[in-house]
Formats: sequence, C-alpha cells, structure tokens
Amino acid sequence: MKLYLARVPTIASQIVESLIFDGSIEVIASNRFEAENDLSAIMEEFLRREKQIMRETKDTMSAFEIPYDRFSSQRSKLCKKKNHPTGKDIEKYLARQFIESFMISNFVDEVYATDEDMYKKILSILRSFHVDEAALREEAKSKITNITEGTVEYEMALRQAIVEVKRKKGLLSKRKN
Repeated sequence: MKLYLARVPTIASQIVESLIFDGSIEVIASNRFEAENDLSAIMEEFLRREKQIMRETKDTMSAFEIPYDRFSSQRSKLCKKKNHPTGKDIEKYLARQFIESFMISNFVDEVYATDEDMYKKILSILRSFHVDEAALREEAKSKITNITEGTVEYEMALRQAIVEVKRKKGLLSKRKN
C-alpha cells in the first residue's frame, strides 16, 4: 500500500464513519472531527517517518557511493532497522495503530467491537484506497510523445507526467509534493 497525504482526511473520515455506522465505536457528533484528526495524525506521522527514511537512504547511498539500483534493498534494510513497515505491512500497521488510538482517545466514547472485528473492517477500508501504481505509470507513459525512451529527457518528462496523473486523480494536493 502506498499512502498519499491528499487522501489522509478521506481515509480517516471513512473509517470513523463506517465504525460508527456499524456500531463498532461510539463518538458523539461534537467529537467526530477530533476522532478523525487522531487517525489523520497517525497517518501523517507514518508519512513523516517514510520521508525521513527515504532521505536517510539517499544520504547513506551517496556517502558510501552505493549504486542507485540498490536503493530498494538499502531502504528495506533501514526500514527493518527502524521497525518501519513496508508493502502490505503498512495497512496492517495502520489498522493496529487506529485500534490502539480508539482505546485511549478522549474523543471515542465507547468501543463495542472486538479488536479483530475492527481490524478486518479497517483493513477493508484501507484496501479500498489502493492505487495501482503500474497503471498510473502506464497512463503517464502514454502522455509522452516525441521523446526517445531511455533518455534523460524522457525520464524527466515521465516524472512530470506521473505527477500530473496523480494530481488529476486527487492523489497529490495542489502544492508540489
């Protein structure tokens, strides 16, 4: 799962709404915004750590002159060292964090469902926000014409096209990401 900052408020809102609607949690109307903000804060902290790991990986690779084709393995090592989830573990991690938050939040009045039931419901909602990154890349590639693939110019154009496609699909906010 790849988490996009622009989607964080929508994800938080859907999770809280769904769990209230099915009776898993009780949140009074005046606390709903804050309950959603608690979930948003968890996701934003995850994204902050994700960016930090990316920077540290790039810095390490630069300092030790590690070739870029080893970026993924270097990032994986750092994630493991910092106990930061990757891939499909991201949605599981977030679901567990959300459940813990419900248990201690001043804005969730009561929790009626079991952790396991909420976990399944939250995972289902998180998975509904899955983005097919390969499809985004293919759509971006289709927008590039008259530039030879494999050149620096092509890579720059592709990077820009991917940003435009993501922005069009609401995955990126108006500001530069």
